[in-house]
Amino acid sequence: MQLTLAAPAKINLLLDVTAALPNGYHSVAMLMQAIDLCDSVTLRTSQAPGIRLRCQTPGVPEDRRNIAWKAAEAFFETFGAAGHGIEITLEKRIPHAAGLAGGSTDGAAVLRGLRQLFHPKLSDAALCALGVKIGADIPFCIAGGLCLAQGIGEILSPLPALPPNFTLVLAKPPGGVSTKEAYAALHRRLPSLSHPNLPLALHYLTRGDWAGLFPLCANVFEQVTALPALDALRGAMRNHGALLAQMSGSGPTVFGVFEEEARAQSCAAELEQTTEEIFVCRALAQTAPGLSTNDSP
Repeated sequence: MQLTLAAPAKINLLLDVTAALPNGYHSVAMLMQAIDLCDSVTLRTSQAPGIRLRCQTPGVPEDRRNIAWKAAEAFFETFGAAGHGIEITLEKRIPHAAGLAGGSTDGAAVLRGLRQLFHPKLSDAALCALGVKIGADIPFCIAGGLCLAQGIGEILSPLPALPPNFTLVLAKPPGGVSTKEAYAALHRRLPSLSHPNLPLALHYLTRGDWAGLFPLCANVFEQVTALPALDALRGAMRNHGALLAQMSGSGPTVFGVFEEEARAQSCAAELEQTTEEIFVCRALAQTAPGLSTNDSP
């Protein structure tokens, strides 16, 4: 059997890191929005046991270093698939190491696909409970839409997604950012960080008051990530009327939210002259509401 799944990227409308945890992780509070910039993940069952992975994008590992491989391995170890192996093909559109959950969303798609192929009665909560052991963003990538993510990212509360008429422009500067190194830099600055006002942001968001929400949005990684292009990209987006211009995740991708598509397209056209990777996107609604690894499988 074979099936192909879309693996959507995400942006962080708000990203706060509140404390270091004894296990080496950090507690977070994030407003995460899925977008229609997607990888394509194809799964093909095989009578030969084991996992095989192919990806034509340079720099993407095709072995156990890849989150998609780790997801398949964990799924088989936990739930089993007697007498079968799996061939995974990744078609990447989401940039690598860009703050867009490109690896985590591939892993989430693998888990969703293997459930469909081998264990269709598995709950979303069961997939999330497994997924968070592989990557903290995987539960959100299973849920999609717009969620408040807390804990280490696994406690999800669904929220109203960005309106479908909003247009998003993403600009990915050259190079990537190591999430591990970004968290290490943030950890050193944790006591002096300025934190966004999450309760007030949620007040406006749940009422659909985007004009009230966007001025409260912030990403604490911008306080520790040395990204030369950040100010220029944000400035260009704001000059074209972006309601919000901010870095996603640990960077380096910067996104802008536009109410008018014409302004978004004009911004994208200008940025294409100086930045190689530009994407014009829309927000996606939630596909699996109410997910939390605290739920029972």
